[in-house]
Amino acid sequence: MDERDPEIGETAERAAQRFEQIVEHALEVELSSGRREQTVEEAKRHILVRIGIIVVGTVVLLAGLAMLPLPGPGMLVVALGLGLLALEVPFAARLLDRIKDRLPQDEQGKLPRSTIVMMVVMGVIATAASIAWVVLK
Repeated sequence: MDERDPEIGETAERAAQRFEQIVEHALEVELSSGRREQTVEEAKRHILVRIGIIVVGTVVLLAGLAMLPLPGPGMLVVALGLGLLALEVPFAARLLDRIKDRLPQDEQGKLPRSTIVMMVVMGVIATAASIAWVVLK
């Protein structure tokens, strides 16, 4: 056991050095992006916000994907998760744009009011039916 202690210490030291390098590179990239931050503290805070948005968006997206075969408004939650991820992740923004292109649009590129109303009504009906099915089963 005494022989392994120096190995563990060296491994921990290398991991700490690698972590510092990652943080240093992340701060460098964040400061070079020119978005929202002027100081190192603001850049660190912004990195944490980005990580939080990505984690929450991923959880919401996975919950929506789980709701597709399970009771619940799966497509709505998937769209919400993609919307959150699209704030920080380019592939999610592209995927969300592709989904938006498939939706019916009027001449200004907006969804017609009837489509929005129908989507909300169908979501409420599907959610109510799912809850009723679980409760009455």
